[in-house]
Amino acid sequence: MSNPIFFTAAGSLDLVHHGATFVLTGQEARHAVTVKRLAVGEPVDIADGHGRRMTGVITVADPTGVEIECVTVSFEAPPAVRLILVQALAKGDRDQLAIETATELGISAVVPWQSERSIVRWKADRAVKAHAKWESVVTAAAKQARRSVIPPVGELLDTGGLASLVRDSSLAVVLHEDAVRPLRSVLESWLAESESSSPVAHEEEGAQILLIVGPEGGISPREVTRLCDAGAVTALIGHHVLRSSTAGPAAAVLANDVLKLWN
Repeated sequence: MSNPIFFTAAGSLDLVHHGATFVLTGQEARHAVTVKRLAVGEPVDIADGHGRRMTGVITVADPTGVEIECVTVSFEAPPAVRLILVQALAKGDRDQLAIETATELGISAVVPWQSERSIVRWKADRAVKAHAKWESVVTAAAKQARRSVIPPVGELLDTGGLASLVRDSSLAVVLHEDAVRPLRSVLESWLAESESSSPVAHEEEGAQILLIVGPEGGISPREVTRLCDAGAVTALIGHHVLRSSTAGPAAAVLANDVLKLWN
């Protein structure tokens, strides 16, 4: 069974080495002792949310400061291809369910999208609170999945902002029920072209693929046209229409498999 994991501030593990003592404080320390009820002698992982992970053994279990003796320190290199879920705002917390599941499945980042047909709207103070909620959901999902990296949550984009992101990406796929090409075919074609053109440059630069999911009412034809004019392509996941909460995670699973990110 994998060790429980707790997050610490970025950079706080940079100087930690075998045999050193690291002190976990704050809410994470309280959670470790009072909720998880971890005790002296139990193994635990500490991650900085950016790929660095320390594995150690608890020597002092106190809710104000958990002391851990470092056994190993490792670093998770970024993937050769970053999968980014662009999730349209959706009602009933379906957008939050989508980013939660996608995070557990290894997505590299999530971006909230205010599409034309989104019923939910982020405005003024609500936008700040909603963005913070998405960050909380992603962090909890990363902890559940024992990830060393917490996927960042991008700023809210409108369709114009999303079109700009499409132009800056290696590949942008709009998941759409009226598409002709299957997502697997689109990804396989991109992978073949990328590897044949310059596999070394591809690995060094780090490719970025957008998986774009619309709201419960679907993406408007005008938005599809605008995104495709910016360089996106449409793709079909399967024979059935998936909910906004399901499409992104389903696409993430398929992309991880086709791009060999899980190998």
